[in-house]
Amino acid sequence: MPNRTKTTDPASAAHVTTRASAAGTTRFASRWQPTFVDDFFRTSQIGLKVSSLAVGTYLGDSDGDTDSLYVSAIRAAVTNGVNAIDTAINYRCQRSERVIGRALQELIGEGVVRRDEVVIGTKAGYIPLDGSPPASREQYELYVRREYLDRGVLRATDLVGGGHAITPAFLVDQLHRSMTNLGVQSVDYFYIHNPEQQLVAIPPSELSSRLRLAFEALESCVSRGEISAYGCATWHGLRLPAGSHGHLSLYELAGIATEVAGNDHHFRIVQLPINLTMSEAVRVSTPRDLKGRLVHVIDAASDLGIDLVVSAPLLQGQLTQNLPKEIRELFGGGSDAQRALAFVRTLPAVLTAAVGMKQVAHVRQNLDGLRARGTDSPYLDS
Repeated sequence: MPNRTKTTDPASAAHVTTRASAAGTTRFASRWQPTFVDDFFRTSQIGLKVSSLAVGTYLGDSDGDTDSLYVSAIRAAVTNGVNAIDTAINYRCQRSERVIGRALQELIGEGVVRRDEVVIGTKAGYIPLDGSPPASREQYELYVRREYLDRGVLRATDLVGGGHAITPAFLVDQLHRSMTNLGVQSVDYFYIHNPEQQLVAIPPSELSSRLRLAFEALESCVSRGEISAYGCATWHGLRLPAGSHGHLSLYELAGIATEVAGNDHHFRIVQLPINLTMSEAVRVSTPRDLKGRLVHVIDAASDLGIDLVVSAPLLQGQLTQNLPKEIRELFGGGSDAQRALAFVRTLPAVLTAAVGMKQVAHVRQNLDGLRARGTDSPYLDS
């Protein structure tokens, strides 16, 4: 059973390192590694020890009941060996970031965990609502004008589809709002959220120019200590074949970062959906490498030194039951959800899989599938 001795006294808990560190995440992993399979914790490209199961916070209503569920689930996950949390400022009208901040501050205040042990990733790109959805399109437009246009954060021409932007000023504004929501002074991983969304209105060459400006701004955020690394969180961009509309090339993205900051750039992480149904990253050769050869995304990531974070590994619950017999035989015992997670965890370059978990029971089930054989470690109440 892992040692649950408090990591620090509550009075000093708020004064620890302001972001995840190699020393802090190694400390966390050392407490929990004997409980789990050997590769449960993985070392990221920036030297952090990251649990290969992360708490995802996308799903759910924007209400107090869902907030309470997430607080309990996050506490249960961190208390039982998970140190990775994935979110975005637009998730649940900013409420997901805020409940992460609430849960994290409780756990730090109780001495259960230190800030430098927890890896937080968030995203910006979509204009986030605040607390609850507006009642009408007119109210939404008034909100956008009041919060972003009148304050000079955005111009109307910056917006794609009425709600997506990746300008430097907007991204930095969103980062600072996220830091406030999360109650932190630094974010570990910061993603540009679905940059392929821009391609509904602009050509690929213009997107490259916009990403270059965005990467310059994010490298400056790294220099100021506001983020540790950055990347892109995508839905279909990295899964579409080269040459198709909406395609994003991992090599081109890394090339832009290299142009901006040289080989020591901090574009070190991307997020995309991979699961038993959406398996393009391992099944289809989508990007072209520097020699013009079509390769798999997972191979491109390994080649470029970029970590992959898997989204939708359970396809929002659709892969938690009724898997084919062949899949069950291939990935052994346990539940179908555990088998689906086992699939994505076997893939090269995968750092962690972000699973939407707002039920403590789901946290327990997902962790049970990753425990070391013969381990009889009781699940700890949060």
